[in-house]
Amino acid sequence: MPKIVMIDSDFENMDFEERMARDAGVDFACFDSRGPEDVARLAADADGIVTSYSTLTRATFEKLPRLRVVSRTGVGYDAIDVEAATERGVAVCTAPGYGTEVVSDHAISLALCVLRRLNEIDADMRAGVWDYARRRPLGQVRGRVFGVVGMGDIGRATARKAAGLGFHVACWSRSLVPGRRTPEGYDIVPLDELLESSDVVSLHVALTPETHHLVNGDRLARMKDDAVVVNTARGAVVDTLALASALEAGKLWGAGIDVYEGEPVDFDHPLLRAPHTVLTSHAAYWSEESGLELRTRTMRSAIDVVLGRRPVDCLNFSVFD
Repeated sequence: MPKIVMIDSDFENMDFEERMARDAGVDFACFDSRGPEDVARLAADADGIVTSYSTLTRATFEKLPRLRVVSRTGVGYDAIDVEAATERGVAVCTAPGYGTEVVSDHAISLALCVLRRLNEIDADMRAGVWDYARRRPLGQVRGRVFGVVGMGDIGRATARKAAGLGFHVACWSRSLVPGRRTPEGYDIVPLDELLESSDVVSLHVALTPETHHLVNGDRLARMKDDAVVVNTARGAVVDTLALASALEAGKLWGAGIDVYEGEPVDFDHPLLRAPHTVLTSHAAYWSEESGLELRTRTMRSAIDVVLGRRPVDCLNFSVFD
């Protein structure tokens, strides 16, 4: 009987995944460990791995000769050496599109909460302070430019929602030509121009060597003094120490952050002490609806491969040729 091992997750339990495996006639085991050495040990007899956070390196794959599939509960795959997996005939599966609506909802929510200082006024109310004026300035949508960095599915959904609220939307993406407009009518501008002209900058790019610290100290310095930074992409797309320094210096209106350079976040990180921030615990991807879709598709991909079927979602279909 083929076996799938769930190495780690944020789910309250793995009963759902175990039931899917059992119904498909697949053995199942679950753990909560993220180190590369632990992955190799715990999955030594596995045909499939399901993971949320584990790092799978070339060395890890070399220790798992039986492995046929890694299925990640998410869209990003920067922690998985896809090239090494492909060389060893291991399929790497993700769940593209599952979180498009909820992540874009979250990005818009962060932007509005920061602009309106909702968390700060809420804290005042709970402390017995009835005085919105002490939290001024308070912002509004109309008259502001919402800059979208990265126009994949989530970036486009965020742009659509921002435009629907009344923001003027501009965007940048490596695949788009500055000086033109998208089919939806959004202005395409060079990245630095977008950062310099936007009132809200919302990040929606994958983490690659090229996008690591894409928003760094120099670029933060060129942004408007009343700009808002929103990151629901990957933590290391932003230099978070530089962001914390800019916030402390009053350089920005504020920031809404859901992802961090180390997760779980170091609660001593300066960003957690910086003013005018709305911080969430990598929660953007989760709604009850998106969670069910994510868990179903991730497990279905792993089951399909270990049972000899071609999965719907795969980064390296060449392993089936």
